[in-house]
Amino acid sequence: MTERGPYAKGRAKRAEILDAALEVIDKQGYAAATVKELADAVGLSQNGLLHYFGSKDALFAEILRRRDELAEIAINTQRPGFAEGLVEALLDAVDEETSSPGLAQLALRVTGEATEPDHLAHEFIGRRYELVRAVVRDAVTELQKTGRLAPEIDAEAVAALVFASWDGLRIQWMYDRTIDLRRQMAYLLRALGLTIDAPVATGD
Repeated sequence: MTERGPYAKGRAKRAEILDAALEVIDKQGYAAATVKELADAVGLSQNGLLHYFGSKDALFAEILRRRDELAEIAINTQRPGFAEGLVEALLDAVDEETSSPGLAQLALRVTGEATEPDHLAHEFIGRRYELVRAVVRDAVTELQKTGRLAPEIDAEAVAALVFASWDGLRIQWMYDRTIDLRRQMAYLLRALGLTIDAPVATGD
């Protein structure tokens, strides 16, 4: 059934706020993402803005969730051929991070603060890590089944190491923008055995 009334309007306003916040952070940087700036962007008071989320922490967690939703739609990990394009997809994601440092800072902020078990975004971030690891793990496993990656590669370990390195490199890049994140990540992927060119030859 189609939502009607105040509930539907509330959901629509939340979506408007989140999309506006992403635009502010992308264009003006994370430092510009104050509650006042975000409220001004959608024509609300600060209290009016927080009414839709409950708190500033909840707002920023939902901004990150919205960003993930849009990225998932754009990447579409379920499409045919995604596994074969895994390396390029990961490197493109790195490029996306460097093109929008404000959004990268947002992700690091929420992720870091949510390590506290009682943080409202703790479960969301934990699940987020599970999902992104699963994407890489499943793609590696599929490529192994089709003979395009060596069978001895540990798909679970690769998935964990890719995102551990990604987080670490992003933090370093925040301090030193001369670091070439794409080159560093490409090196890591090669070191982990993720060079997808042709089926791996196997003995009889």
